[in-house]
Amino acid sequence: MAMKYRRLGKTGLKVSIVGVGTWQFGGEWGKSFGQEEADRILGRAKELGINLIDTAECYGDHLSEERIGGFLKQDRREDWVLATKFGHHFHGNFSRTDDYDPEDVVRQLEGSLKALGTDYIDFYQFHSGPDSSFDRDDLWTALDKQVQAGKIRHLGISIGANTNLHQTSAATRVGASAIQVVYNRLDREPEAEVFPSCQEQDLGVLARVPLASGYLSGKYKPGAVFGSDDVRHRHDKDKTDAKLRLVEEILLNEVPEGTPMAAWALAWCLKHDAVTAVIPGCKDTAQVEANAAAVDLVSNNHPQAWKDAERE
Repeated sequence: MAMKYRRLGKTGLKVSIVGVGTWQFGGEWGKSFGQEEADRILGRAKELGINLIDTAECYGDHLSEERIGGFLKQDRREDWVLATKFGHHFHGNFSRTDDYDPEDVVRQLEGSLKALGTDYIDFYQFHSGPDSSFDRDDLWTALDKQVQAGKIRHLGISIGANTNLHQTSAATRVGASAIQVVYNRLDREPEAEVFPSCQEQDLGVLARVPLASGYLSGKYKPGAVFGSDDVRHRHDKDKTDAKLRLVEEILLNEVPEGTPMAAWALAWCLKHDAVTAVIPGCKDTAQVEANAAAVDLVSNNHPQAWKDAERE
């Protein structure tokens, strides 16, 4: 397996088509992560050619960022594309309050820089906020000042609803170069309006939840029960069972025999012309390897494919 890379929209950043999502490092997916575990996961990711890490300030009150920062103390910061987010304050598992006030966002940025142990963020994203907060000109003015100061390389938008064309269509106007959106075989809503807008503006697209919260891993059957400390415990049981029945049909009718479903599901996302990279979570090095295996199912014939002749 050789990792493949794509250009993240107008940022020009060279990112691996499979990244590492790190919400799990904040402890809300039924497991707590120490520094050694995080080091093993990120170290294996690097060995496999992965260079993209996605996190957020509210994944355990900067805890996920701290785990990443701990790893970077022993690694080369310049080898990584770090994407984090702003807009939420963590108050405990599954408890958040929103804050998009420009002064507070700058404080959030400083907290992220400190936790990550770096002096710049490659990709800083508006995190699933309402249109009323997004439309604040003073917010984007404050963020642009941080870009000018060198603390942020590029701005992005992590839209909360897959149909949020309001924020997507305004990306270029506010200085954002990429969009993050939920996209997977069970949720294709972005294909209708969001993806065409991204392509029109040459925006990079990060597909989050590409395995549909693990349902597309192929590990779970209808009737599966998740512990109270797992975020999936909060999902509607009837909807979960319906999803898992659909997964069984997909596995039977769409996934080639002998192909791991998780790798197939990630590759399915990556075949869309608008998608730059997927950012699945992973609980251990085996899952990092399983995610990276999707690369073998994806061709280099993609509008954003990074050609050997291109320069970083």
